[in-house]
Amino acid sequence: MMKYWLLTMACLILAAACLLWGSVDIPARDVWASITGGEPSNPRYGVIVTEMRLPMAITAAMAGAALAVAGLLLQTTFANPLAGPSILGISTGASLGVAVVTLGLGGTIGVWGYYTGALVGAIVGAAFVMMLLLTFSAMVKNGVMLLIIGIMIGYLASSAIALLNFFSTQEGVHSYMVWGLGTFSSLALGVSVALAMISIVLIGWAFLMAKTLNAMLLGENYARSLGVDTGKARMWLLVISGVLTAAVTAFCGPIGFLGLIVPHISRLIMGTSNHRSLLPATALTGAATGLLCAALSVMGSNGSIIPINAITPLIGAPVIIYIIIYRNKIAYFN
Repeated sequence: MMKYWLLTMACLILAAACLLWGSVDIPARDVWASITGGEPSNPRYGVIVTEMRLPMAITAAMAGAALAVAGLLLQTTFANPLAGPSILGISTGASLGVAVVTLGLGGTIGVWGYYTGALVGAIVGAAFVMMLLLTFSAMVKNGVMLLIIGIMIGYLASSAIALLNFFSTQEGVHSYMVWGLGTFSSLALGVSVALAMISIVLIGWAFLMAKTLNAMLLGENYARSLGVDTGKARMWLLVISGVLTAAVTAFCGPIGFLGLIVPHISRLIMGTSNHRSLLPATALTGAATGLLCAALSVMGSNGSIIPINAITPLIGAPVIIYIIIYRNKIAYFN
């Protein structure tokens, strides 16, 4: 229980950092007044906090939690510690769906119609990749080979995206390229709340499947002996992880590494792979990691926002190297 409190405190501290840090120095009392409905000393402070910093904090926390839980579900489903939304091609499939919407609309952004279309496109693209993975998982039992297939699917989707960019307008290409860098700071408050609602519902659904996930840790035969319909369970786990990934990709861009590294960090913190404990810890760790990336992204000079995908490798690459070298120290099956 103490570890959960520490993770919660980390989330609150990093959320406060996101609200306080930025190109404009805003006193803490004015930040508090802005988010609680009070009157800040300068009306401009209220606009900055409620229309920029607060949506960024909500988006970062929910996107981090969503990608982390999606990564955990994929690692358990495919029994592969290197599985993740970006590695298995799900993020790239979602990106392809968004590319069709973005480039087809000629780069129009910032309206609810666009976000709705991007979300639908991302879900369709992610669903297509998940169907391919589900089909190949029935044919290929080797986890490493399935991982390679996922990478190849990602390359195919990337090739299709490149072709769409080649034949698109200059405005559409620019819009898509900016989106592809990844950011938590471009959403309006209403859109960030919509992302939060989608993420909370699906993460809650994942919590309800903790018993099934624990059974699947020890293999399909063991899970079947406990009465688990492994085929149906795998399908629903892919649906949850795919929609979580698609939602984050549609609203924030293809964020790399978070879905891969956070489940491992959570295992190191909790010292167990029991999903009843690991799932909430993964969601909290993902939220904290997303908030950390968001806080670091606003530290650019002249008020510029550093792309999230320029920050996540700095956190993710060392973790992946540690996993490869010290894999036996991480609790995967207890």
